[in-house]
Amino acid sequence: MRLSRSIVGEAEARAASRVILEDGYLGMGNEVRLFEEELARYLGVEPWQVITANTGTAALHLALDAAAASSSARSSVVGGRPEVLVPSLTFVASFQAVVAAGCTPVPCDVLPETGTLDLADAAKRLTPRTIAVMPVHYASNPWQLDAVYAFANERGLRVVEDAAHAFGCKHRGRRIGSFGDLVCFSFDGIKNITCGEGGCLVAFDAASAQLAADARLLSVRGDTGQRFSGGRSWDPDVTRQGWRYHMSNIMAAIGRVQLGRLEGEFLPARRVLAAVYEKRLANLAGLALLRTDPQDFVVRHIMPVRVAGGRKDALKEALNAQGIPTGVHYKPNHLLSFFGGGAQHLPATEQLYAELLTLPLHPGLTIADVESVCQVITSFFDGCAS
Repeated sequence: MRLSRSIVGEAEARAASRVILEDGYLGMGNEVRLFEEELARYLGVEPWQVITANTGTAALHLALDAAAASSSARSSVVGGRPEVLVPSLTFVASFQAVVAAGCTPVPCDVLPETGTLDLADAAKRLTPRTIAVMPVHYASNPWQLDAVYAFANERGLRVVEDAAHAFGCKHRGRRIGSFGDLVCFSFDGIKNITCGEGGCLVAFDAASAQLAADARLLSVRGDTGQRFSGGRSWDPDVTRQGWRYHMSNIMAAIGRVQLGRLEGEFLPARRVLAAVYEKRLANLAGLALLRTDPQDFVVRHIMPVRVAGGRKDALKEALNAQGIPTGVHYKPNHLLSFFGGGAQHLPATEQLYAELLTLPLHPGLTIADVESVCQVITSFFDGCAS
């Protein structure tokens, strides 16, 4: 059994082979254009709004770069590096992207029942240098997203959604990425769809979209259009910093196949398996599931649970003894040396980190697999009670 894994096969192999053997151009070209158009149709946005990148982290960097550029006048008046409010319980990529964009990540506490941003705590950390808030859809959960946007709108902040876990999810009936400000997805090997690696940014204003589209190609003005038409910018101009963040045709070809499998295969499988966990573990003393909004459509990328009473390590060992792998998502960033090494105290985040254990979840599992995981967990807590 695997904790998570890529679900790829012959169709993805044929798509990559087609690009290699028939197209012959492996860089960013027509296949990327088609993938962006198909993503746009799926999300219900215009193709110009979708900017693919070589990783989800690159997509976050591009979004934050655009947010910082739009806020440059404000930050220059205030002085100092722009600040971005970020929940500490997230993969380090979120914090690294903030720093890469020339901003300072401000670690915020999370809600213990969801693992998502605590807006009351974030409000305490606002300064005149704050330019953006980054909600992280932890375990695919777009918790209180309307409240996040209200919080930002009241204060004139940009919203950069770290939706790496949440492709295919919905909030109040609307797909994540179909609305908002700057929304970032990851398509790495174990996400809800994969390109092998990759990600995308969805921008809801033309200026940010154009800036990000150029910035992923070293900020060569208009180079996206040239590449999509099979050309290159041989007499370019560059007026700002850029990066080599574009997606390749091979990655896009794999992504197009994966997108076609999402609704009929991947989303139902993840939902069914998560429902088994939820049913079997819901009333188990000593273990708690993270809360989701019943009005949201959550397609879990990972399945973290809370283990109370200091028993996390013992449960991990019991599962491992039966060949069942587990993980911990994530070590809070404010505890990492580069981001303070624990100088800041975030009580809910630290308590949650002490309890979190991630169980296996991916479409390659069967219901019987999940039932066996739940049986080991149930037997473990029955033993604790006896």
